[in-house]
Amino acid sequence: MKLKPLADRVVIKMVESEETTKSGIILTGNAKEKPQVAEVLAVGPGGNVEGKDIVMYVKAGDKVITSKYAGTEIKIDGEELMVVKQNDILAVVEG
Repeated sequence: MKLKPLADRVVIKMVESEETTKSGIILTGNAKEKPQVAEVLAVGPGGNVEGKDIVMYVKAGDKVITSKYAGTEIKIDGEELMVVKQNDILAVVEG
């Protein structure tokens, strides 16, 4: 199933990353806080939202950092995704 977000919304998938403590213990999944780095899968068209012109600054494929409790979690074809508003995206990760 393919999602096409509306207005200023963005579909993202959280990036799972392993984290190693200073003592060499690898933390995965439930052992650490919810990751905030995500990959952008789809972007809405922007336009006029609530009387304001919105320009979309992210594109599919970008890695972004989101607000910790932002968005709506959804599950499509067994994959956990989130739909967030563009203003819930704090930064684009470069490099």
